[in-house]
Amino acid sequence: MDEKRIARFTRAGVTGAEISDHPFTTADGLGLNLTRYRRSDCDDVVLLLHGLTTSSDMYIMPEHTNLVSFLHDTGFGDVWTLDFRMSGRFPYNAETHRHDLDDVALYDHPAALAELRRHIGDRRLHVIAHCLGSLSFSMALAAGTVTGVTSFVANSVALVPRTPTWSRIKLGFGPPLMEYLLGPCQLDPRYGQAPVLTRGWMISKAIAPFHRECDEPACHMLSFMWGGGKPIFSHEKISPVTHARLADLFGACNVHYYRHVRAMVEAGRAVKFDRRDPAHADLPDDYLACASKVTTPILFLTGDRNHVFTDSNIVCHRTLERVNPGLHELEVLPGYGHQDPFMGANSDAEVFPRVVDFLKRKAG
Repeated sequence: MDEKRIARFTRAGVTGAEISDHPFTTADGLGLNLTRYRRSDCDDVVLLLHGLTTSSDMYIMPEHTNLVSFLHDTGFGDVWTLDFRMSGRFPYNAETHRHDLDDVALYDHPAALAELRRHIGDRRLHVIAHCLGSLSFSMALAAGTVTGVTSFVANSVALVPRTPTWSRIKLGFGPPLMEYLLGPCQLDPRYGQAPVLTRGWMISKAIAPFHRECDEPACHMLSFMWGGGKPIFSHEKISPVTHARLADLFGACNVHYYRHVRAMVEAGRAVKFDRRDPAHADLPDDYLACASKVTTPILFLTGDRNHVFTDSNIVCHRTLERVNPGLHELEVLPGYGHQDPFMGANSDAEVFPRVVDFLKRKAG
C-alpha cells in the first residue's frame, strides 16, 4: 500500500465493525475519547491503551493486520481503544503543562473505565497496554483507582521502569535544556519537516548524524526522544509503509513527562512524582509496594531488543513473582524492540496469538 493513500487518523484499517465515539471528561477538566469497534457482542470486552505520543492509531493501522481486527477475528467482537491525555490525537502534549503519570492514573483511567462500564455493564474486561499507557495503568491497578479488570497485558514497561544509561542522561538534562535554553517545551517527530533554520529543524539536523540506520528524519527523532541511542523498534519488523509515515503515528511529547520517568528510573520502581501535591494525596508514594494487592493476572511482554525500557518487564515479573507466585506471566519476543510488538508487519503471526492465548485462558 502506498503510504500517501493512508490518511492521518484514518479508521480504514478496521472493517466489518460498527464504530462509535464515546467522549468523556476527567475530573481535572480534560476531554478524552473512547472508540468502540463492535463486530459482535461477547462476554469478554477488550480495551487497548497507547503510549506517550502515539494514539489509538497504533492499533488500527491499515497497512497490515492490526490488533483490533485480529481480536475481532479470534472471537473478541467488542474492542475499545482509549485516547487519553498522552494521545497524539489531542493538543495536550504540545502545550505548556505539568501533567505527570500520577494524573493519568488518578484521572484518565478511572474516568475511562467508568464510561466504558456504562456501556458494557459487568462483562469481563481485558486491558492491553503499551509503554507509558502500560506503566500508568499498572500504577492505577496498584493504587486501586481502577478495579474489576479480568486480565492485563503490559508491553515494554510496568512498575519497574529501567532504561539505558544514555536515556537516563537525557531524562535528566533534556527537560531543562528544552524548556529553558532551546525554547520549545516539547519534542516532535515532525521537526525534520520544519522550515529551514527553525529550532525544530536544527534539532533534527543535529540528531541525524547519530542515527545511520535509516534516512527517515522522524525515525531519528523518535530514537532520540525514546531510544537509548538506538531505534525504538527493530527495522526488519516494521513495514516500509509504516516507517514512511511515523510522523503521522507519533505526535509531540511534552518533556515534563520525562521528569517523572526519570524519578522512577532513579528509584528503581514506580513512585509518586510530587509527594507534596494535595491533588495526589490518595495515591501511594510507592506503587510497587502496593503490588501485592493486585489480583489481576498480568502478561508482561517485551522484545529482547528493547532499547527504550530494556529488561523492565523481565525484572518486574521477577519481582511480582516473589509477591504473588504463579499469578503473572512473561513473554520475551525474539527480534522485537519496544514499539514493534503491536505495530510490526508480522505481529499478527508472531505476537498477537500469544496475547489472545492469554486472554482466552483468563476469560475461562
